[in-house]
This record gives sequence, structure tokens and C-alpha cells, in this order.
Amino acid sequence: MSELASLSEHLTDEEWLAELELVGKTHGAFTALGADHAAVLTNPDAEVLVVSFDTLQSARVGSSEGLPHALKIAHEAGWAQLSVIAKKPTWFRDRHVYAYFDDLVDEDFFEDYDAVVFYGAGMCGYAAAAFSVVAPGATVFALAPQATLDTEVAPWDDRFTAMRRTAFTARYGYAPDMVEAAEAAFIVYDPTMELDAMHAALFRGPMVQKIRYRHSASRIGNDLQTMGVLGPLFQKAIDGTLTHIDVYQALRKRRAYLPYLRNLLNRVHIEERHWLTALLCRSVLQSKNAPRFQHHLDQALEKLRKEGRTLPDPKASPAKATA
Repeated sequence: MSELASLSEHLTDEEWLAELELVGKTHGAFTALGADHAAVLTNPDAEVLVVSFDTLQSARVGSSEGLPHALKIAHEAGWAQLSVIAKKPTWFRDRHVYAYFDDLVDEDFFEDYDAVVFYGAGMCGYAAAAFSVVAPGATVFALAPQATLDTEVAPWDDRFTAMRRTAFTARYGYAPDMVEAAEAAFIVYDPTMELDAMHAALFRGPMVQKIRYRHSASRIGNDLQTMGVLGPLFQKAIDGTLTHIDVYQALRKRRAYLPYLRNLLNRVHIEERHWLTALLCRSVLQSKNAPRFQHHLDQALEKLRKEGRTLPDPKASPAKATA
């Protein structure tokens, strides 16, 4: 299998799309879907398929090669990969996108694969869930997805007012209904973000498994990519063995992942939870040189000292900082 090209970060968006078209034509196919979307298919003759949805911005920074992250994972694993890319925030509500998936269904495209995984985050998580209906029995992995932006169903979500005139009642519209044909739908969300949690609550049914990922709402996709857990999770999904326990076990890597630990530190510090702050900082400093955590440890210890409290010996008490 030939190597994928690397696309420079210095390309303009149009130049990047032109280079991506060459990648698609070299490794499979590239299809322009109207003015606002495109699809690139690589390694189409493989036995399994990963379908991902990306914004142009997320696709460009998805990997060190300047390619969508799922595309790189799939290429390295020898899987087929279909990346559908939106040039702007459309939630993929576009007749050209509908027609593209309609054509794939008419061609029995998805039936050629032993397993299919749909993946996306945020707006793209919505699309991963909504379009998964084209491949019954697929696995959906949606990070912080919206269920819909239909104001009759979700009038409480005031984050995306520009989309309020967009129809979410037409085909491929209400994502929770579309995942009903999936083998499993893993909905990963931050329960501390009220609106994301409300959308997650709309996904119901025996196929839905909800995964709580606290204190990192805007970074869930980037975190999972950087921690290197998506590839192994995709593999388990393809094998048909993926469970919510597997996902939570994979998320244990957060214990050594500084961006997540910094978010956790911010949370316990703002809440003035000095005991947890000290425990968290001490735990991090046992394996990392992190001046910020040392600073907050010193502050927390001083505040605990004034309260007449001291931390237990770490060898005698394996207490963990959780919040």
C-alpha cells in the first residue's frame, strides 16, 4: 500500500482541497459535493470501512500529514476510509450530501464491507449519527454530538443561531432516530456542559451507550486523537467487541495527559478544593516536571497548613484526586 502524501500547513484552503483531490484520485476517489462539501475515499477494496465527518479546519490539522485523522488511522491499518468534509458550518444539511449517500446506498456500497464505523465530533458527530442509517449494523462513535438544531425540539440550544433556518426535519435529519439501525452508538459527552448533556439525553435505545468525559467539552476529539486511543477503539468496533468498558479503560490515559490534567486542575482550583488540588498536583509531579502544578501544590499545601491539615504519606495512602 503506497504512502499518503503530506499536505503543507502553508497551503490555502483551496490549494489544500486540490491536493486532497489528488490524494483521493491516487488512493481511491474524490467527489465534490456542491459548493460546500467534498468526499474523499481511500483504499476502497478493503474489507472494513471507517466513515468520518470533518470540517475543513479540523481535517487540515487532523494529523502531522495535514490529513483527516481517521483517514490516517485507516490507511495505516489497511482499512477503507471515507472522509466527508464541510467547508463551513453546515451540519452537512445539504442536498448534494444527501444525494451522495443515496447513490452509495443504491450501489450497495456499504454492503461490500464486513464492518462499518461512523465517526465525528460536535457538528460532525451529529453527521456521523445522522448518516449512519445508510449502513444498518454499523458502529457509531459520536463525540459531543447535537441531536438536532430544530427549534421545535431543541429551542434551548442558543449556540448556533445561524442554523435556525436550516431544515433538520428533512431526510437524515433527527440523529437519535437515525442511529436506531446501528449495532451500537457510543455517545461521548461532557456532563458538565449542560447543553451537550441535553443533546446526549435525546439519544436513547438499546443500541446507545453514553460515555461521560468530564471537564474537556471543546477538546474531546482532539484529546482522543492525541492520546492515540481512537485507532484501538475503531479496531474493537470493527471486531464487534467494543463496549463502554473498553472506552472507559482507554480514557485512563487521561491520567498522564497534561491538557486534561490542566483542565482538571483549573476546576478544583476555581472551586477552592485545596485537598484535591494538592493530591492532584502531587500525583502529576511524581511523573512529570510541571512547574504550574508545583506552584498550585505549594499554594494548596499552605492553605491546608493554615487549616491544620496535612496530606497523608503517598506510600501509606493511595488516594486519588477525582472531580
